[in-house]
Amino acid sequence: MHDPAGQIIDHYERHALAWDADRRALEWREKPWHDRFVAALPPAAQILDLGCGSGSPVAAHLAEHGHHVTGIDTSPTLVSLCRERLPGHEWQVADMRSLQLPQQFNGILAWDSFFHLTPDDQRLMFSVFARHARPSSVLMFNTGPTHGEAIGEYRGDPLYHASLSAEEYESLLDSIGFKIIAHAAEDWRTAAGRTVWLTQAHLSRG
Repeated sequence: MHDPAGQIIDHYERHALAWDADRRALEWREKPWHDRFVAALPPAAQILDLGCGSGSPVAAHLAEHGHHVTGIDTSPTLVSLCRERLPGHEWQVADMRSLQLPQQFNGILAWDSFFHLTPDDQRLMFSVFARHARPSSVLMFNTGPTHGEAIGEYRGDPLYHASLSAEEYESLLDSIGFKIIAHAAEDWRTAAGRTVWLTQAHLSRG
């Protein structure tokens, strides 16, 4: 397969039900980071979940804490599962890279989704984050630890991942007026090896 990055959308739709079953069967080892995200939000926050998957466990956790989720995913099957499980929330089949919703959010998540984008698409996503952020919005996403691309595997199919350098992420966050609340590279203790960025918009940003 010569373009694994271009196959991500098809990959998740093709494996949607298997991925959902596998995700729900696994221990949610990165929950401490999601608890930190929730703790940084105001009550009854509006949350944008980019790459929401099947809504479990992340969106369900947000809903349990009284927040309202708008979930975006390219997989119609995964979005249909979200609609069944969390009918009081908003779910859309859409590509996060071209998202232009007519509202802004208290919190933005791109968990286990952002890192499937190419480096160039990741850079462009920071304007998407900024466009949908309120003045004190909380943004959390996860990446790789260093600049580069990697091909994983899921159920016999290649699975593309990419990352920028930590220095470039810091520069991109600064360019849209976000400060880093917490960051950990390859956090095996509370994120199953993920590199996590928990950030918040400056109140005075433009």
